[in-house]
Amino acid sequence: MSKKYIKIAISSIAGLLLTGVVVYVVFSLTHKQEKEEKELPTAAMEQTIVEVDTVVLRKQVFQKQILCNGKLVAIRRAELMCPKTGELLRSVNVKNGQRVSRGMVLAVADTRDMSAALERAKHDLEKAKVDLQDKLIGLGYEADAKNVPADVMKRAEMTSGYYSAKFAIRAAETSLSDCRLIAPFGGKIADLVARPHQRGDKFCTLIDDSFFDVEFKILESELASVNKGTAVKVSPYIDENMVLNGTVTEINPTIDEKGLVSVKARVRNISGKLLDGMNVKIVIENSVRDMFVVPKEAVVERDGYHVVFVYDKKTSRAVWTYVDIQYSNLSSYAITGCEKKETTVNAGDIVITSGNLNLADDTEVKVSSTDN
Repeated sequence: MSKKYIKIAISSIAGLLLTGVVVYVVFSLTHKQEKEEKELPTAAMEQTIVEVDTVVLRKQVFQKQILCNGKLVAIRRAELMCPKTGELLRSVNVKNGQRVSRGMVLAVADTRDMSAALERAKHDLEKAKVDLQDKLIGLGYEADAKNVPADVMKRAEMTSGYYSAKFAIRAAETSLSDCRLIAPFGGKIADLVARPHQRGDKFCTLIDDSFFDVEFKILESELASVNKGTAVKVSPYIDENMVLNGTVTEINPTIDEKGLVSVKARVRNISGKLLDGMNVKIVIENSVRDMFVVPKEAVVERDGYHVVFVYDKKTSRAVWTYVDIQYSNLSSYAITGCEKKETTVNAGDIVITSGNLNLADDTEVKVSSTDN
């Protein structure tokens, strides 16, 4: 057999083998596809049954909330001036942010001139005592001033200079005392500008941070829900997990051009972390009785309306139900049936609270838990 015929035979055999491989691969893929298509309806059916959580609808007290933004203002603050304005400061005993108690010495000015003035006043007083004794002896009385009538003693003190000397020494003692800056109340040092061995006017701001007034505004329509003594909850934006309780102390009896009313509440700085001027969130709560309350997750929006899905025990299906929201707070809604759609909700209805974002009317569901 020639080499030419051998090559042709080998080529034919290779072609047959390749064709067999292709046929096998095509058959395998077709079989696999048919198997998957048979299994697909079963899997799809299993996926349509959604597991949900539910809550049983019942009348209860709803905590109606008004949310506001406000600012903290210290109940007491004082702009303190340097002791003996114009004199050099000998020492500054505090730093910004330092807490001080009432009566603490914050700074001391140069006392040399005042100390010298006090010494002169003491010397003048001693001289005046001698002159007073001479006056009394000249009037026929004992030098120890015993048995001297009050009117005679008063004239003798004035004419001898004793009265003026006593006044001068009190003034010198006061002037020396004024060289020390004393904290008028306890609080924190802020805006400290004074430095040792310098002259100046302003020393610092002293802030009493034990309590704060919370200043905020509410709408005119919300005024009926807020009264003096109404409880509020205050949270700083830097830590919204911190919740402090306070009460309304003042309502300004005017409405501004934007229809807002200014309100003040007082809160105690229990944590010690509140600062003057801090921005805070205020929540005002009022109790509303006999309301159907559901978590916010239970309500979805469909076609511009609010909808809840009510679980039907008999059919295990979700029933699309239109509702109106009466009140809202951070976590819940108070709902009623929808007036426009003429739907109702009733005590004992089982409302779906999870897995409802992709539900449609009459979808089969499986309840995993129910909140009674």
